[in-house]
Amino acid sequence: MNELPQTSRFCRLKESFSDSFGEIVFGMSDGTVSIFGLVAGMMAGAQSGNIILLAGATAAIAATVSMMAGVFLDLESEKDSARVEAALREAEVRKDPAAAVTKMICDFQGAGFSQESLEAIRKDLEKEPMTIIRCEDTMAAEEVSPAQKAPPWVHACWMGIADFVAAMTPVIPFAFLPVDQAKYACIAGTAVLLFLLGIARARLGNRPLFRTVLETMAIATAAGIAGVIFGLIIT
Repeated sequence: MNELPQTSRFCRLKESFSDSFGEIVFGMSDGTVSIFGLVAGMMAGAQSGNIILLAGATAAIAATVSMMAGVFLDLESEKDSARVEAALREAEVRKDPAAAVTKMICDFQGAGFSQESLEAIRKDLEKEPMTIIRCEDTMAAEEVSPAQKAPPWVHACWMGIADFVAAMTPVIPFAFLPVDQAKYACIAGTAVLLFLLGIARARLGNRPLFRTVLETMAIATAAGIAGVIFGLIIT
């Protein structure tokens, strides 16, 4: 009796993960690069692993909350904008149904409909102009991207999880290892994660694998170098 609900929940979780894959990859890339740059700067200037751990973990939490809020507000704004545009379009059709029908017929004509079909469609639309809105809603629904299928809070949660896990990767070694060993573990762990993220980015964007992996690791390397330089200057 419990297998069906569990299977259903797993399917919904898997689907939300797939719909939010872009946010997950972006969140992990952002979290890794930003916190690795911070940790690299701390390694150059701090002598205590506890200080690096505290600074890195605090920054990771703050960055996670910021990214979650940013994704949520961005998707909410997109939905609000679409709703306003739909309301304006409906008012436009109600105000001048003849012009709306003519425009729709022109669009169908450009798509290659026969004259007989166009005349039949015109008669139907003139009887019920609001059918235009339903047609446009149907076509818009077919063009919805995966990022628009799940609610904004789902994308925000996946973004937060991905960002936090990735951001803590350069930080965790300082919680369990001496500073000298933690530095090497930090660099190695971050490099492995960036390599995997490069593969994910290449798959997501259908981009060249080697170039995308190299680009992903180069960005984090640049952030690390900037952090080290800044840490040495401050020290």
